[in-house]
Amino acid sequence: MTLDDLRVFVAVCRAGSLSAVARDLSCTQSAVSQHVKRLERETGMSLLERQPRGVVPTTAGRILCDAAADGISGLDLALRRLGDLVNGESGSVRITTGGTTVRHFMAEAIVSFRRRYPKVSLEFQTETSSRGCFDALLASNLDLAWITVGAPVRGIEQRPVADLPWVLAMRSDDPLAARPHIDAPDLTGIRLIRLPPNSTSGAHLDTVFAELGIRTGSDTSVADWDTALLLAELGLGHAVVPAVPALPTPGDGSPLRLIPIPALPPLSVGWAVRRWDALSPLARSFADAVAASCTKTHITA
Repeated sequence: MTLDDLRVFVAVCRAGSLSAVARDLSCTQSAVSQHVKRLERETGMSLLERQPRGVVPTTAGRILCDAAADGISGLDLALRRLGDLVNGESGSVRITTGGTTVRHFMAEAIVSFRRRYPKVSLEFQTETSSRGCFDALLASNLDLAWITVGAPVRGIEQRPVADLPWVLAMRSDDPLAARPHIDAPDLTGIRLIRLPPNSTSGAHLDTVFAELGIRTGSDTSVADWDTALLLAELGLGHAVVPAVPALPTPGDGSPLRLIPIPALPPLSVGWAVRRWDALSPLARSFADAVAASCTKTHITA
């Protein structure tokens, strides 16, 4: 049983596919299978159950996967911290997040961090959802993930940084654009540009709408907040989105208007890590810089 065997096995359990892991590792499916078979020989138990569309861990497989994932995470973090001790202030910080997050939440922090640590490498890995960020964080040696805070995830610690109020986005010539705020009943019947229902923010909004009895229609959906805003600006509908930093405000010449919706509870965003107490000093410094930037723009949790 080797560390590589365990790494590959954990990756297979999370991907649910031998072929997907083989593609990621640029090797053959047979090579991936050999890692699993070696573990099965040494444990004397079947660790994976073959299904028509992939594989799932058996009861024994889940036990081994959970233990191996915890051990690998701890070892990776220790190796990163040892590397930082050797390299001083010339190490690296690895972050996973959505494509629009850097512009809205991290731009100022990145500049200040770079000035303070000019030799540190900042590495960004883009994911399309908080779930994808969680999976990437667990499956690799990433330091930080910027996510929409939601239900607890095994092996992950979440720390809220900002609470984002919701706004209704529309063109400035829309009949609702002159209102100081939007009440919950006003949303009923509106054709919305929908956020993905499988995203944390989309699920949050759907839950709140159901609790408030808000029923809306939709013939357009998007994968991120910025696209929803663009489509609203083009007049293709209304969008309910979080009020992230750097959005247009009335009087700035933008054809887009953003009207607050006080009835909707804010959306919490922030950091996710495997273990805060094991985070490298450089990664902690970057996380603090982003939090300080959010405080500066008055969107703290």
